[in-house]
Amino acid sequence: MRKLGKYIIFISTLFTRREKFKVYASQTLEECMKIGVDSIFIVVIVSSFIGAVTAVQTAFNLISPLIPKYVIGLLVRDMTMLELAPTVIGIVFAGKVGSNIAGELGTMRITEQIDALEVMGINSASYLVLPKIVAAMITYPLLVILAAFLSIMGGFLAGVFSGHLTETQYVFGLRADFNPFNVNFALIKSLVFAFLVSSISAFTGYFTVGGALEVGKSSTNAVTSSCIAILVADYLLAQLLL
Repeated sequence: MRKLGKYIIFISTLFTRREKFKVYASQTLEECMKIGVDSIFIVVIVSSFIGAVTAVQTAFNLISPLIPKYVIGLLVRDMTMLELAPTVIGIVFAGKVGSNIAGELGTMRITEQIDALEVMGINSASYLVLPKIVAAMITYPLLVILAAFLSIMGGFLAGVFSGHLTETQYVFGLRADFNPFNVNFALIKSLVFAFLVSSISAFTGYFTVGGALEVGKSSTNAVTSSCIAILVADYLLAQLLL
C-alpha cells in the first residue's frame, strides 16, 4: 500500500509545474518514434504467428463433422479482438518498452541527471515521464490495430494454405455474428495497458537507488509489475465492460 500511495503521488506530480506545450510536443513526438515505430517489427512477428497458431490449433480440435469450418475464422477473429491483440501484445510491449523506459530513467537517476533538472527548477517527473505516457497511449492502440489485422491475416494464410478451410469459409467466419463493441473493447484495453506499462515502468526507473546493478533490477521489476498490472486490469475490464 505504501508503494501504491507513492505511485499515485508520483502520477499527480506529472501535472504540476508543467513546461510549455511546445516542449511537450517535441518530446512526445520523439517518444512516439522510440516507443511506437521501434516496436513495429516485434509486433508484426508476434501477431502474425499468434493468428496462424490459433487457426491451426482450432482446426486441429474441430473433430466433429457437425461444426462448420467457418468457425475457425470466427474464433480467430474473436480471440484476436478480445484477448490476443491487446493483452499478449501488451505483455510483449511491457517487455520491450517498459524495460527501456525503466532503464533510461534509472540511468538518469544514478548519474544525477534528474537531480540536475530539479536544481534548475524543472519538474523532472513531468518533463521526462509525461511525454512517455502520452506517446505510449497514442502509439500502442495503433500497434494493437496493426496486430489485430496481422493476426487475422496470419490465421487466414495458415488456415487456407494448410487446407483446413477455404478462403470463402474463413471470410464468412470473420463476418458471422460480428459484435462491433469488440473493437471498442480492444481499444479501451489498449489505452489502459499503455498507461499502466508506461507509468509503472517510469515510476520504477525514476526512483532507482544505487548503481548500475540496481538499474538492471529496476528494469526487471518494471516488466514484472507491468505484466501483473496488465493481467489484473484485463480481468477487471472484462468484468466491467463485457
